Amino acid sequence: MDKYDETNVHKYYHDNEYGFPLNSDNELFARLVLEINQAGLSWDTILKKKENFFDAYDQFDIETVANYNETKIAELLNNAGIIRNRLKVNAAIENAKKILVLQKEFGS
Repeated sequence: MDKYDETNVHKYYHDNEYGFPLNSDNELFARLVLEINQAGLSWDTILKKKENFFDAYDQFDIETVANYNETKIAELLNNAGIIRNRLKVNAAIENAKKILVLQKEFGS
């Protein structure tokens, strides 16, 4: 099965991602942002837009997201491939900033 097959997004996710160990802080950050965006929506919606999120949020590179400016925020808010909610976009950026602080103090 192709991981991009939108008719089986749950099967792929549960067979290959859910419950599997994460290997980096960026992977954990990606899960956090996807969960933030799921609030009030179905998980199906998020899984179908997952690749768009990775593209829009620079593969969830924490340092990159922490440094987003107003131009990048406007780009995200105009991206129909993701959830265009200012509070959720701002939450992703603020969480990235906090993760950098935690990494500096405690490591990965």
